[in-house]
Amino acid sequence: MKYHNLGHSNVEISVIGLGCMGMSEFYGSTREAESIATIHRAIEMDVNFFDTADVYGPWKNEMLVGKAIADRRDKVVLATKFGNMRNDKGQFLGLNGRPDYVHSACDASLKRLGVDCIDLYFQHRVDPNVPIEETVGAMAELVQAGKIRYLGLSEAKPDVIRRAHAVHPISALQTEYSLWSREPEQEILATTRELGISFVAYSPLGRGFLAGQFKRFEDLAEGDWRRTNPRFKGENFTKNLVLVERITKIAQDKNVTPAQLALAWVLAQGDDIVAIPGTKRRTYLEQNLGALEVTLTAEDLTHINDAFPMDAAVGSRY
Repeated sequence: MKYHNLGHSNVEISVIGLGCMGMSEFYGSTREAESIATIHRAIEMDVNFFDTADVYGPWKNEMLVGKAIADRRDKVVLATKFGNMRNDKGQFLGLNGRPDYVHSACDASLKRLGVDCIDLYFQHRVDPNVPIEETVGAMAELVQAGKIRYLGLSEAKPDVIRRAHAVHPISALQTEYSLWSREPEQEILATTRELGISFVAYSPLGRGFLAGQFKRFEDLAEGDWRRTNPRFKGENFTKNLVLVERITKIAQDKNVTPAQLALAWVLAQGDDIVAIPGTKRRTYLEQNLGALEVTLTAEDLTHINDAFPMDAAVGSRY
């Protein structure tokens, strides 16, 4: 395993972490026993960075992760998120960055996770109706209270990042980043690097598409959220599949899987980047960690960029 020093901290996090969302929702059927076994296997393989959120489930994912790490908390850097509200029926109720909500959401997450302190607490989405200074001010109060250690933002714009960082050091920014979602290269990465903020790439495998596991739309199970995603629908699916086939060919030439190649590409974009591919199976976890053994030369990177240029993916992210 390779490690990265989390921005503005003395904490080392594994450069490949584990996104736990799909263990509870969105990506088809779930099995708690296998999900917990996957978390335990990740820890055995020296993964120490685990990402969840109160909105996943809703709430169920935090409880699952808390159960899985209960007897090995000292081996885990735990990240969770707040800001997306849902009710007990799973309906989305909007964004909330109000200071009072920041405090109540944290208390609820601590209880579900069964921990005394959250290592990295993210605002999941910026609330446009609440000044970021107020939200981050409340998060800083949680640090002072010993309830969280470090602050993060997710999907925030450069000006918001700067304003937030002026209130309290931001340790990490989490944003979608992969071969088919390269928007962070335009301004975000330059901003985080200037400010010494770690970059956490979620969906580094393009929600599984870049792993080459989907050949037809019908391969997605009924109820899988990806069936509603523009990049997985109609002609978009077909056009994006051509791009994945090109990557698959390059991966075969290097004797690695498409997922390993795609992950290695993300990590090759900078030492400040950490990837959190999500999986709920030990098999895929072990395959993903094989990306650490993949070395991409300058020629490889050029070849990959030629095969899968920026903005080549068809369809919006959401």
